[in-house]
Amino acid sequence: MSINDNASLDTSRMGGGGGRTGGRGPMLAGGGGALGLVVAVILVLTGNGDVLTSGGDGQPTAGGDDRLTHKCRTGADAAQDRECLMVLGENSLHDFWSSQPDLARDLSEAGADFRGPRQVVVYRGRTQSQCGTASNQIGPFYCPLDESIFIDTDFFDLMERRLGAEDGTLAELYVLAHEYGHHVENVYGVLEEAQKDPQGPSSGAVRVELMADCFAGMWIRGATRTTDAEGRPLLTDVTEADVRNAMGAAKAVGDDEIQKKSGGGVDPEAWTHGSARARQAWLLRGMGAESITACDTFAVAEPNAV
Repeated sequence: MSINDNASLDTSRMGGGGGRTGGRGPMLAGGGGALGLVVAVILVLTGNGDVLTSGGDGQPTAGGDDRLTHKCRTGADAAQDRECLMVLGENSLHDFWSSQPDLARDLSEAGADFRGPRQVVVYRGRTQSQCGTASNQIGPFYCPLDESIFIDTDFFDLMERRLGAEDGTLAELYVLAHEYGHHVENVYGVLEEAQKDPQGPSSGAVRVELMADCFAGMWIRGATRTTDAEGRPLLTDVTEADVRNAMGAAKAVGDDEIQKKSGGGVDPEAWTHGSARARQAWLLRGMGAESITACDTFAVAEPNAV
């Protein structure tokens, strides 16, 4: 995947940790929510952690992240810096989903307009969300109470070292696109199905995760048509190698693959995200989707059999 060095980056929707609030809510991890909580899933499966009980009293600050504003100005910066790559990814995803005709039509019929995530919080170490403490031991996640995405860029190194995913621009942007997909689900009102039915091969949690993979595929298909504020392309030339890397990342975070790497057997009844094969299949389906309805995982009897 090629980045347009001359594209300008908009950091106004990016955020840093901080702020205080009395809120508390579920972190969409393990029990249904975020692709990226692979490390947390490993900890749970090996008995070394329990992300389902995490909670917190912080929220991201509003108004953008001055640190990113100073260093992430152009596509050339995104090509050299992972944090700036996340800025470019957010810009591309915002442009894509803001101009999705099916989404706009559905929301219009419901008397609403599309709203992007309140913020994409890029951090290192740890920060606070209303859903709990975020760290690279938790991984990227979407917090519906904040309506924000949280990503520690060090997580990508963990994903490669511990899960065997290949490095690559599209593989890393796939993670962000998946989390953005959870926001789209939240706008549609289907994200809560993950909490109602949190485990099993055909559970609401798995359907929500596979739908987010499909939404990520939709963005991949349209990524080269997304532009900056001046109409310059943000991304160009998605290659077969890029797609293979993204598909490899999807495979690496399949529940069965994670269970194997934890040293245990494969137990579909404990799945929260879907099998490696299903994650790849729904990502690929999204890349070929003509409309958002193609990603309706609740319309099939067995989402892992696709």
